[in-house]
Amino acid sequence: MTEPRDIHAYLAEFEDIPGTRVFTAARARQGYHMNQFAMSLMKPENRERWKADEAAYLDEWPLSPEQREAILSRDYNRCLDLGGNIYFLAKVFSTDGLSFVQAVSTMTGVSVEDYQAMMNAGGRSPEGVRSKKDKK
Repeated sequence: MTEPRDIHAYLAEFEDIPGTRVFTAARARQGYHMNQFAMSLMKPENRERWKADEAAYLDEWPLSPEQREAILSRDYNRCLDLGGNIYFLAKVFSTDGLSFVQAVSTMTGVSVEDYQAMMNAGGRSPEGVRSKKDKK
């Protein structure tokens, strides 16, 4: 019989993937209110309120100061670090008039054209750095 795995050690392994944030239960708990805010933008009346005064609209949500700043500055990578889910955050950038490709290209540091070409060619190569700690 196999020894049971330490769940905390197992989940910690997800933090070692370069350039990737796995949406774990811990991230879901951390980002719950941020993601609920983003989902609220599905309603036209909420999008209008958000566009009219972003800071005031965010005051209605119990966000950390870091989450609030990440949203206001449209730092989507930081939002992910703070528990955001990319599919929920899509409501924010679509409200801004950005396509998924446009928004995600800002997260990778490449132009929309270069990002789109990479994805059309099959995505990021699996070769290269596979671990933050081992640089493999």
